[in-house]
Amino acid sequence: MIEPVALENFFIAFFSAAMVIICGALYALLFAYARVHRQPRLMPLAYGAYGLHFISVMVLAYAMNLNGFWQIVVVAMLVGYLLAPHGIWYLCQGTHTAEAAGGAGDGSSSG
Repeated sequence: MIEPVALENFFIAFFSAAMVIICGALYALLFAYARVHRQPRLMPLAYGAYGLHFISVMVLAYAMNLNGFWQIVVVAMLVGYLLAPHGIWYLCQGTHTAEAAGGAGDGSSSG
């Protein structure tokens, strides 16, 4: 039987998994708050939370014995989680800018 987590690494895996969730949520929260409320001074805190998220994910990957191809998957997911909020922000901003310029959503119809 293959043991995905060595018994001595169970606490490390449990704690790092909790930190992945907390730091990932903190990164998303600080990023969104900084952008919505135009507080650029909060962006370094958001990236600091991402740094902790990165470290937590790497510790979790080590504790879970993710080697070879799985390390590539972990790094790809980390890059995606770093870039996704930026893409989502620009998508939402572009959508709302186009909506405001076109007058869509005001209940009027042309026709």
